[in-house]
Amino acid sequence: MPNMGGRNKRPTSRIRGSGGRRSKRADSVKDLLARAAPALTRLTDQTARQAFWRSWLEAHLPADFVRRLSGVVERDGTLVIFAESAAWSARLRYAIQELEPEIRACQPGIAQITVRVLPKS
Repeated sequence: MPNMGGRNKRPTSRIRGSGGRRSKRADSVKDLLARAAPALTRLTDQTARQAFWRSWLEAHLPADFVRRLSGVVERDGTLVIFAESAAWSARLRYAIQELEPEIRACQPGIAQITVRVLPKS
């Protein structure tokens, strides 16, 4: 009778990858942060722009409108202002139309200003 050994063994790959070498050495935290620097820089710039526009709108809008703002984003030459409801969005849209020349004077790169609804969570 032939020897039927090996049935209980795990199957092994016939093709060995990496020639038996160990995996790559782990990167240090410093190296990982150095690679992530462009993404972190973009995020800090975006956060700074949001803080700038939020404070600018707080200085130029009545207090009722400021309390109803849920966010401000400047992206690709568009300033997007978020209000917490559709009713406040409509009111804010008319107030922003009056402030539009001042906004464009403050930041000439703004091509479009939009007001959208984003409920506060």
